[in-house]
Amino acid sequence: MRLIAVDDVYYFQAEDKSTKVISAQGEALIRKTIKELFDELDPEQFWQVHRGTIVNLRAIERVDRDYRDQPLIVLKARPEPIAVRRTFAHLFKAM
Repeated sequence: MRLIAVDDVYYFQAEDKSTKVISAQGEALIRKTIKELFDELDPEQFWQVHRGTIVNLRAIERVDRDYRDQPLIVLKARPEPIAVRRTFAHLFKAM
C-alpha cells in the first residue's frame, strides 16, 4: 500500500471494477469506480473526459484536435494522448 497525493495524479482510467491511477510515481490500482472518484474530486482540478477517464487539468500540456476535430489531450509528462469523447468535448471549446 502506498499513498499518492492527488496533485501528483495525471489521470484516472477505469479498469474493470477498479481504477488505474497514473501518477508521477507510476501506475497503481485502487478499489473505487470512476463515478465514486469523480464525486469526490475537485471539479476545478479534475475533468471527466470519457466515460472511463478523469484528467488532472494541471497535467495537461496542450489540447490538439484529431482527424474528426475532437479534442485530444497531450499531457506534460506522459507519452500517450488521451482522447476526449464527443460528450465531453464542450469542456475544451475555449482551449
